[in-house]
Amino acid sequence: MDAQTPVPSGHGTELSDPDTRSQAAQLKGAEVTFGDRVLWHDVDLTVHTGEFVAVLGPNGAGKTTMLRVLLGQIPLSAGTATVAGHPVTKGSADIGYVPQQRAMDTLAPIRGRDLVTMGVDGHRWGPRWPSRARRRKVDDAIRQVGATSYAEAPISQLSGGEQQRLRIAQALVTDPALMLCDEPLLSLDIRHQDEVTLLIDQARRAHEIGVLFVTHEINPVLPYIDRVAYVAGGRVLVGTPDEVMRSETLSELYGSPVQVFRRNNRIVVLADEEHGPHEHGEHQAGTRD
Repeated sequence: MDAQTPVPSGHGTELSDPDTRSQAAQLKGAEVTFGDRVLWHDVDLTVHTGEFVAVLGPNGAGKTTMLRVLLGQIPLSAGTATVAGHPVTKGSADIGYVPQQRAMDTLAPIRGRDLVTMGVDGHRWGPRWPSRARRRKVDDAIRQVGATSYAEAPISQLSGGEQQRLRIAQALVTDPALMLCDEPLLSLDIRHQDEVTLLIDQARRAHEIGVLFVTHEINPVLPYIDRVAYVAGGRVLVGTPDEVMRSETLSELYGSPVQVFRRNNRIVVLADEEHGPHEHGEHQAGTRD
């Protein structure tokens, strides 16, 4: 369905449904509660194959929780969640997962290749027999992200951008239908942010992978995303960046004044200091849910 005015999930249908392509993931009437607290409710979101959806919102709104639901780590209190048309399960080969960059123990003997191989069978217990087919999969994933030259090096000796390239290779190695990215740009400088985002975009286009990308900063992904899922106040607003990233739209979602400015093809969001729901702009600190 196409719409001119964004409608939060739970209060209408999803905006700007791009087409009738197959679904990489879907939340329908979804709700998550923790005790008496309702984190979000009545969420309707479909990520189509080959689509890039950014998940935005303030700390604690439930952005990462959305990914954990699709990973089968957190159950829904109501509604349904599917990946590639099937109910969510832990360890699904239909999902590739890219976490934020973290420093590695300098004493850890893990090579870049080992990290990618974990994407094939890291969810299984015990050692694995050598396999030519598995090695070919790993080699191909490493080649796709341009990491062949340092794949044999200890991962603790690699830069943050190089480590993220290998994590993307790990996510691609099972040929997934859906890639879940949880703040993968945190702790990276601008150049590596651009490189990692471009790499994810190229992978989703080449393999028709749906991407759900959690971030606090829209600008590095703005040239690539098809839609935005903005999480705030227990609701999720879904639409194109032009539909969602507007002063009147976010003010209604938060229930307090929010100003959205566009400058040099960038978006800066400023909240009312008294209410302060979220400040989302060029200089936001790297925090997460």
